[in-house]
Amino acid sequence: RGYNHFWTQWTVGCAEFSDTPMPRPPEEDLYYDFFKAKYTTQYLENNSTLHSHNGQTLRDRIKFGIEVKSVRKDDGKWAVSTKSVDTGVLHVFGASKLMIASGLTSEPYMPTLPGKEKFDGPIIHQEAFGSSSILKSPDIETLCVLGGGKSSADMIYAAVTAGKKVTWVLKASDTTGPGFLFSPKGKGPYKNAFEVGMTRAAATFGPSVMNEETRWTRFLHGSKIGVRLMGSFWAAIDKDTRKEADYEHRENVGGFEKLNPHTPYDKRLKSIPSIFWQNGTGGLLNHADFFSLIAQNVRTYCADILSLDRNLIRLQSGEEISCDAILCGTGWVPSLQFFSHDQLVEFGLPHVHSDENRALPLPPACQPAPVLPQTSPKDPYRLYNLIAPLSDIDTARSIVFIGHIIVGNYFRGVEAQSMWAAAYLDRKLALPDAEQRQKEVALFTAWCRRRYLTNGEKGNWITFELVGYTDRLLEQLGLKTHRKGWFKDYFEPCKQNDFRGLKDEYMARYENPSAAAADVTNGLGRIEKKS
Repeated sequence: RGYNHFWTQWTVGCAEFSDTPMPRPPEEDLYYDFFKAKYTTQYLENNSTLHSHNGQTLRDRIKFGIEVKSVRKDDGKWAVSTKSVDTGVLHVFGASKLMIASGLTSEPYMPTLPGKEKFDGPIIHQEAFGSSSILKSPDIETLCVLGGGKSSADMIYAAVTAGKKVTWVLKASDTTGPGFLFSPKGKGPYKNAFEVGMTRAAATFGPSVMNEETRWTRFLHGSKIGVRLMGSFWAAIDKDTRKEADYEHRENVGGFEKLNPHTPYDKRLKSIPSIFWQNGTGGLLNHADFFSLIAQNVRTYCADILSLDRNLIRLQSGEEISCDAILCGTGWVPSLQFFSHDQLVEFGLPHVHSDENRALPLPPACQPAPVLPQTSPKDPYRLYNLIAPLSDIDTARSIVFIGHIIVGNYFRGVEAQSMWAAAYLDRKLALPDAEQRQKEVALFTAWCRRRYLTNGEKGNWITFELVGYTDRLLEQLGLKTHRKGWFKDYFEPCKQNDFRGLKDEYMARYENPSAAAADVTNGLGRIEKKS
């Protein structure tokens, strides 16, 4: 999937596992400590052979070219039915425990394009863009990119710098609109915007059920003055982002102003700017000349597609676009296709439903904006701690889901999830009773919908909650070595080296079963000692 202009959304020191630091890339491939994605690929390749357990490395244990067809449980054991992509050979793997780490970016979502069979050129998803020959092909001179998110922006930048003529088409209906494209620049002592977002201090400016409740957070989210202060924080980010892009006044070849994010303001909360809601699919930019390059070279349209013809896209607005290829930056669907509908319902995974949303009282800033795009009626993720199915906790504790979350740094997220899951599967982790767990999941689901609007309907969107979320998991485990003392805890960026002592702490704690049994969780995962 990689290509030359594909960069990470995370920075040096965050894109690594705690026990294996990633070498710093050369300075020419760094931009405010963001770096080309190929270095993460190389790091993961190297890491797969670095450690050996029972005579096998991680790479030795991976079965390549295997498609999972179904998962079922027979006599208390999991049976994973697979098929070889190359040979078609069927095989069933058996296991007593199952970790589903299939991810959220494995199954491309392709839009419905009436008349696509008439189109003469290639139509490819961002998944195949890096391995395609589109940028090198002399037969492809004009490209049309669909989608308003960061992946579309990345492909457009790569295409323009390769000398292609590019148009950008955004949907006009049933859409969250174009995503925010943030400057990567930091403020004050912070090298970049990612570092700012990875501090516990910044995390408190989001009304979150994941964060620890303190006097400060109660003031910030429970008083009129606090809400105004929080609004000022987000308004400053919103203003800086729009000012740098200059959507309305920058000289352009046409339609550049259509890239201006337009999540509706809530009239009841005028102080909360639209960037707060994160209702689109934006990201941090990796090129200083991005906006000027797009404005000067890319014509942007906002319209739904009516039909395709040989080398033509007809829009419902009446406009027509000539192009030799279509690139789809249209997102993904969760990789859960091997579960039956009944299993999706049983495990609390996304599935079609007909239930009505139930309103719960939440902080003022979490009340949703009044206008939302229509989305398909799907039930969201309903996993305890976004990991464990409620139906499995009191019975087998035999299945968990890793990485089925939307966060800014998956290294931190999945490392904390994996430690929690290991203790959970080994039955070394005490949890609240069933009623309390159901309440926690219901509260999170309702909060997620109100905090992140359309994106929150998925039930796993925690863009600004990563630090609070991982703190919560580790607190439930009774682990503390990642904390750094009051001042550093709040104002230093959370990086992977903070986790460096957790493995030894985990082993010391859970090799002694009585230590784990001494703690029980209470409320939203808080730990208290048994009397």
